[in-house]
Amino acid sequence: MISYDVIIVKFLLAALLGGIIGAEREYRNKSAGFRTMIMISLGACFFTILSSIIGPNSTDRIASTVVTGIGFIGAGVIYRGDGRINGITTAATIWAVSALGMGVGAGMYGASITACIIILIVLAILPFLEDKMEAFNQIKTYTIECALSIDIVTHIRSKCTNHHLKNKIISLEKFKSKVIVMVWVRGAEANINSFTKFLWTDDQINGFKVQGVSDLFPTEQSVDKKS
Repeated sequence: MISYDVIIVKFLLAALLGGIIGAEREYRNKSAGFRTMIMISLGACFFTILSSIIGPNSTDRIASTVVTGIGFIGAGVIYRGDGRINGITTAATIWAVSALGMGVGAGMYGASITACIIILIVLAILPFLEDKMEAFNQIKTYTIECALSIDIVTHIRSKCTNHHLKNKIISLEKFKSKVIVMVWVRGAEANINSFTKFLWTDDQINGFKVQGVSDLFPTEQSVDKKS
């Protein structure tokens, strides 16, 4: 039988580790923040302790259900927006924090603290590296309203090529006095921003909308150059 003092120490350590990770998530305004991570870590710790008390001959029965149950919480923070899947990192963090709580509950204090430090490094430092990598490879979709011209598609594609952007025409709609072209582009952030600036000045472009652009331009910005 585990002493009450040991249980209290485990609860406090589990809450501390979960709170450290939760503080980082809260700082970044993620859906699973400070309180959520504490509750997940503390709950996983308690379930692990109960597993060793209630089923001493099969201590993995209750603890194993924590891994399954935590998946439902993780699934709740994953959503689709801005043409991409969001929340996967937060869901993975929830899963990892539950492992921290289970580790503390099992008495693996050193391993849990070490894992907490590694998780914090991944969450707090690696995003800066990801931003640097993303700057070299971005994908955007432009919906461009143009003056009616038989050469407009060639004109748009040639400008994409001039800005060193891989491109693909997704759709083409013709009306009485205008053409709407949807084009997919891929390339470095600087080249995409340069192409967006070009659309502002080109006389054949009446307006455009671009989805998921960088901080230089708002996401899903619509521009009517006639107004």
